[in-house]
Amino acid sequence: MSVFQPSSGGRKPTPRTVGRNYQSIFVMLFVSAFLVGGMGSRLAYLQLMQGSRNRQLAENNRIRLIPKQPVRGNIFDRKGRVLASSRLSYAVYLWPIALKKGDWPQTRQRLSKTLNIPEADIQKRVERAGFNSPSLIRIERDISPAQITALAEYSNQLEGVEVDIEAVRNYPNGDLAAHVLGYTGELNDEELAKRKSEGYRMGDIVGQMGVEQAFEDKLRGEWGGQQVEVDGAGQVLRVLGQKKAKSGKDVQLTLDLKVQKAAEAALGNRKGAIVALDPNNGAVLAMVSRPTFDPNIFSTRITAATWKQLQGKGNPFVNRSMRGFPPASTFKVVTATAGMESGKYAPSTILPTYAALQVGNTAFGEWNKAGFGPIGFVRALAMSSNTFFGQIGRGAGGPTLIEWSRKYGFGQKTGIELSEEAQGLVADAAWKQKVYKWDWTVGDTVNMSIGQGFTQATPLQVAVMFATPANGGYRVKPHLLKDNEESKSWRKSLNIKPTTIKVIRQGLREVISAGTGKALDVPYMPPIAGKSGTAEAPPGKPHAWFGAYAPADKPEIVVVAFAEHSGGGGSKVAAPMTLQVLEAYFNKKPPQPSKDKQARPN
Repeated sequence: MSVFQPSSGGRKPTPRTVGRNYQSIFVMLFVSAFLVGGMGSRLAYLQLMQGSRNRQLAENNRIRLIPKQPVRGNIFDRKGRVLASSRLSYAVYLWPIALKKGDWPQTRQRLSKTLNIPEADIQKRVERAGFNSPSLIRIERDISPAQITALAEYSNQLEGVEVDIEAVRNYPNGDLAAHVLGYTGELNDEELAKRKSEGYRMGDIVGQMGVEQAFEDKLRGEWGGQQVEVDGAGQVLRVLGQKKAKSGKDVQLTLDLKVQKAAEAALGNRKGAIVALDPNNGAVLAMVSRPTFDPNIFSTRITAATWKQLQGKGNPFVNRSMRGFPPASTFKVVTATAGMESGKYAPSTILPTYAALQVGNTAFGEWNKAGFGPIGFVRALAMSSNTFFGQIGRGAGGPTLIEWSRKYGFGQKTGIELSEEAQGLVADAAWKQKVYKWDWTVGDTVNMSIGQGFTQATPLQVAVMFATPANGGYRVKPHLLKDNEESKSWRKSLNIKPTTIKVIRQGLREVISAGTGKALDVPYMPPIAGKSGTAEAPPGKPHAWFGAYAPADKPEIVVVAFAEHSGGGGSKVAAPMTLQVLEAYFNKKPPQPSKDKQARPN
């Protein structure tokens, strides 16, 4: 007996029913073959055609690159005191490849709120790196403890977000020497595109101004990093490779912190500048400009509100010690040199002075409105006679005066390392014709001879000018990088006759002992030589100048003080500032009245 009965109920097969029992089997086999073939071809495509890409994606999910930014080199003053260094802080990083697209909007919103960064900025940063980037990218620097805590509280909602320690720039003296030191900041897109060939990468911090920019190559160091293997939770399983970051080199400047502090205090809140340098080799001992800024604010992201507030302080990023202004009567040193070196005026020349010197239709007035009678170079410098030096300039001639202006370094950059330096202006006939379509006149020469007219000089250039008679006739090249080179490497002889130098030095000394600079004739200080200047600067108030060097017989330091639109004369406004810096350099203070003198009588 058969166990299984045929499904036809015992009917015999017919031509119409033959093979029907195997039809379903054929269909199943066909479908299976189609599916297997499709899957096989897809696997073949993924393996053969897309294999490299998929292996890279898998590798990127497993391998993480952790960059280590180098610690920037320190900046020291001439005696090894710290002017700029680095401190540890916390930064926020994103790991793009670990960001889940579905969670990304929520992550971005949370970061924006916690870090006070626009979502668009965060999005742009990730897009620049690429969502498949295996490297961490920094989105914020120097975050606060409160922000660290907030990020920790929401860590379960912030996959791919990490907080790590990094070094940021620190200026322990705040805004002191800000225009010299400059500041650091992260490269923007445009800067990065220009400097990629130099090895810079997204997120790099670079010098943006001053010494930080000038010595970027020394200070920057070299990136390091780790290549690590991580698990699905992002935990490090093992270090695959490591390159230590190489710290930047330290830089020692010629600045003297003590003198710099004294210059900062002397200028106070006045708009202007003070420069102090060694007249023998051009080493800059102090350089101050006001208004100023605190470079520490650039250690973190600058908001639009902060930037607007900074700009509202009157161009605080302009280094006025390297911007041009009319040099006024300080320029008479150049005029005296041109007169004697031209051969037209002997060192013993005596000329009458007047209430005003008439040149064509223009009267060049004497500042005392009366004149000083017949005087020579020494007395003319001491009393700053406009009519005396007007005659000298007119007699020597415009070309000679212009030639000596340029020999002293006016109208050109001094060569100091800072890129912000302006060249000033020494006008000539060609310049005037090009700019004004007018010919050069005798009046232009006379105006120039007293430091007015078209001439523009920077406080740094004026300091270089004063260094020339101080050191015996050499033009020095001011510099900020301290080294052990001999002074002759930093100066060039102007081939001025010794008799000319002698007369100018006598005149500058008499300015202090019996002329317009008596405020610096104090018994507790070594002998000082110098010159005042008050520049007409319409439509504002006059500028005040005073330049001095000391000791007068063997100078060690030149100081130039400049007060922009001060409203007072050089002797009244700028001379006391110069004295204050000299006091700090020589470690001298005015004697204090005795207690007996201070006590009131009964």
